[in-house]
Amino acid sequence: SIAVAQCQKGRGLLKVNGVPIELIQPQILKYKLFEPILLLGKDKYANVDIRIRVRGGGQVSQIYAIRQAISKSLIAYYQKFEDEAEKAELKDILMRYDRSLLVSDPRRQESKKFGGHGARARKQKSYR
Repeated sequence: SIAVAQCQKGRGLLKVNGVPIELIQPQILKYKLFEPILLLGKDKYANVDIRIRVRGGGQVSQIYAIRQAISKSLIAYYQKFEDEAEKAELKDILMRYDRSLLVSDPRRQESKKFGGHGARARKQKSYR
């Protein structure tokens, strides 16, 4: 799934597709969603508004895309509007905890080929 985050100066709003981040389902994965916020502290998010648009994939994939978008947008905001040292500090904290917060997974679905039902599966051969 694809999540696009827009980070701007504000008063601490975090919205996903227009819905506050606290109301995002499923409940079990909510802790995963709050990881970047809990790691860096609520004070880092107090003066920024982050609006996220997410589409495609399933629930788990969207949660992972959202948490990555939140992390990356805050790093980009600090690089552009705050000082470089603080940006490096935030990046280091996130990287030490979980690399997937800043680096995307390069794996993609393999395309289907002729002579079979999928990317690798072939049609069964009959000898009689």
